[in-house]
Amino acid sequence: MTTVGIVGHGVVADRVRRLVATTHEVREHDLPAEIVVLAMGGPHAPRAAELLRAGVHVISTSGGLDDIRSMLDLDDDARAAGVTLVVGAAASPGLSGLLARYLVAGMSGCDELHVAVHGTAGPACAREHHDALGGWAVGWHDDDWIERSPAGSGRELCWFPEPVGARDCYRAGIPDPVLLRRAFPAVRRISARVSATRRDRLTARFPMLSPPHREGGVGALRVEARGNDEHGGRVTPVAGIAELIGTAAAAVAGAFVDHVADGAAAGVLTSADADLPALELLRAVGRGGVRVQAFTGIPHE
Repeated sequence: MTTVGIVGHGVVADRVRRLVATTHEVREHDLPAEIVVLAMGGPHAPRAAELLRAGVHVISTSGGLDDIRSMLDLDDDARAAGVTLVVGAAASPGLSGLLARYLVAGMSGCDELHVAVHGTAGPACAREHHDALGGWAVGWHDDDWIERSPAGSGRELCWFPEPVGARDCYRAGIPDPVLLRRAFPAVRRISARVSATRRDRLTARFPMLSPPHREGGVGALRVEARGNDEHGGRVTPVAGIAELIGTAAAAVAGAFVDHVADGAAAGVLTSADADLPALELLRAVGRGGVRVQAFTGIPHE
């Protein structure tokens, strides 16, 4: 039985504990463990670097753009230590990468990937959402990086699975384009947006006016791929979820705990990597209580 340490005491950390405890030995984060899940607020890169040097596998649920970039730079450290660092094992990033890989696998060619997310998990996630709307938004457009400041522009009406439905979404400083570009180098356009109210956008450049709720309501994620099928026809498959974001993030982190425990390769892994068993990981996410849905364009009564 693998020993797993969980760092954090929020919504995601608590749910990861419950999921992982069914198949692994869960320990407090200050006790020795073979795998450590970082599910606390704040930057994860410094703590991840320490754990890698100690020969510990690390799974990070961070969604901070700068934090993700810093952890991607730890690939050499992880390989030298012979351990795995999973970067972005939450809903977005995390499940977004698994869904992108699943969609692209069913296409003959893909030239665009677009991610949109609605809702937050606990307070740390809400603060990331707030900061993402107030900083720089990144995207990949016609084989070049674009950065837009301020974020919170580029409104697009995105349809999520019910009961969330349609939401106005805006460019934001979230790391999905960075991770998807790493995994899909041939894709020419990659974007990521988050839903936001008028108040969210107006106050994004200031400190949060009120403490965030312990947990947001039902959130949602959608990933849209654009490309062609085997006959050359244009196709636009869409997949997503409507679920508590904390539940989705915990299910993804739990799936990667099992994957690492089974013997993942040393180095940095992200959820969209081509050599990962995306379908198997999605099934594990489903066992964690998250139902993945595909948009077919056919109404159901």
